[in-house]
Amino acid sequence: MERRLEVNVRLNELRQEARANLMSEDGIAFRKKRCIEPEFVFSRVKWCWGYKRFLLRGIEKVEVEWGLLCMAHNLARVASIKLT
Repeated sequence: MERRLEVNVRLNELRQEARANLMSEDGIAFRKKRCIEPEFVFSRVKWCWGYKRFLLRGIEKVEVEWGLLCMAHNLARVASIKLT
C-alpha cells in the first residue's frame, strides 16, 4: 500500500490570512467583544427569567425551545431599544 501526502496550498493561504486578521487590532478588539456578548444572553435567561432547565426532551425539541428563548430575548432587546 502506497501512501501519498498532498498539501493544499490554498488552505494554507486562507489559514495565514485568517491568522493575520485575528491578530490585527480589529481582530483583537472583535475577539474581546465576542467572549462577552453570549454571557449576557445566558445570564438574562437564567437569572432574570429564572430559566434553569429545558422543559422538553430530545435534541429537536430542545432546539425549538432554545429558539423560542432566543426570540424572546431579541424581542425584549428591541423593545428596550425602542423605549429609550
